[in-house]
Amino acid sequence: MQTMTKRERVENVLARKPVDRLPWMDSTWPETIKRWVGEGHMKEDENVCSHFDMAIRGGGWLKSVAKLDFKDVVIEETEDTILALDGNGAKLRRHKKHASTPEHVDFTVQDNDTWQEHARPLLLDFDRRRIPFENYREAKKLAKERNEFFVWHGVAPFEQMHPVCGHEYMLMGMAEDPDWVRDMVEVYSDLTIRHMEVLFAEEGLPDGIWYYEDMGFKERPFMSPTMYREIVQPGHKKLFDYAHSLGLKVIVHSCGFVEPLVPGLIEAGMDCLQAMEVKAGMDMPRLFEKYGDRISFCGNIDVRTLCSNDRQVIDAEMKKKILPVTANGGGYILHSDHSIPPEVDYDTLKYFFEEGSKLTGA
Repeated sequence: MQTMTKRERVENVLARKPVDRLPWMDSTWPETIKRWVGEGHMKEDENVCSHFDMAIRGGGWLKSVAKLDFKDVVIEETEDTILALDGNGAKLRRHKKHASTPEHVDFTVQDNDTWQEHARPLLLDFDRRRIPFENYREAKKLAKERNEFFVWHGVAPFEQMHPVCGHEYMLMGMAEDPDWVRDMVEVYSDLTIRHMEVLFAEEGLPDGIWYYEDMGFKERPFMSPTMYREIVQPGHKKLFDYAHSLGLKVIVHSCGFVEPLVPGLIEAGMDCLQAMEVKAGMDMPRLFEKYGDRISFCGNIDVRTLCSNDRQVIDAEMKKKILPVTANGGGYILHSDHSIPPEVDYDTLKYFFEEGSKLTGA
C-alpha cells in the first residue's frame, strides 16, 4: 500500500477503510513531560504532538463558565491545596503540586431555581470572549503544515453541567427534576453550536470534532441508558447532527464504564469512541463484536502495561486488543486507555507507537 499522510490515515480509520499503518496519538501528564525534559529527551515547551509525530492535533475549546468576568476568590489555602470560588459559583478544592480532579465542596446552583437565577441567563447570548480564536488558528495552521488530522476539541453538555452544579446535584436532578437537567443540556448545546458557527465562519472548518464527556466510573455509568436517552442524548444528537451537517466526523472521549450508553451514543451520531478505560471494565474486542460495523475505536490499551515498561507485556496487550478489530475490518486509532503517567519511560512510548502502528491486520 502506498504511504499515507497522518490525516489520510485518520480519515480512513473513521471510515473503517484500510490504512498503511495505524495512526497514533496520546496525551501526557505534565509530570511525565517534566521527567522526560529532565532526562534530556525533550526540550522545554516542546510540542508533544509534533515531537511524537502524532496523527491528531486539537485546538479550540469553549469557555463555558457562567460569569466570564469573575475572578476566582481564594477561600482557603494550605501547603498542598487551594479552595476557591469560581465563575460558576462553585467551590472547588484543587491540588497545587500535581494535576488531579478537583474536590467538589459546594455549589451555588443546586436545583432549577438556582440555575435560573445564577447561571442560565448568562449562557444565552454569544460572547466572543468564550472562543480562543488564536489557539484554534495556530493549531489548525500547524496541523495543515504537518498533514495531521485537526479536530476542534471541547466538552459537551455532561461536562459543562457538573462544573456549575456538581455531579451529585446533577444526578439527583436527573431522577427528581429531569426537566431542569434537560434544560441545562439544551442551553449548553445551543451555547456550543452558537459559538462554533462564528469560529468556523471566521477561521474555517476543522477535519473533525472531539468531545470530552466522562460519563462513567468503575463498572457503571453515571446514569441509566434510559436517563441518557431521555435527558442527555437530545443534546448530543443536536451537536453531532451539526457536525455531520458540515461533513465532520465525531469522536467522543468518555472515561469510566460507559458500555451501556454506547447504543444511545451511536443513535445520537457518534463516529468513534475514545478511551475505553480498562480498569473501569471497558473491553474493545467485546465492543467491536457488537458495534464495529457502525463506529471506529481509539484507545483501550491498558496504560498499566505501559507503566511496566516491559516490551513483552506491551506486545501481548496490543495484539490482544488491536488485532480483533483491525483483522476484521474495523477502524482503530492507537492510544492508551487514558493518558501517559510519569512511570512510563520515554523509550516505552516510542516503542508503543512504532510497534502498535504496525498492527493493521493486513
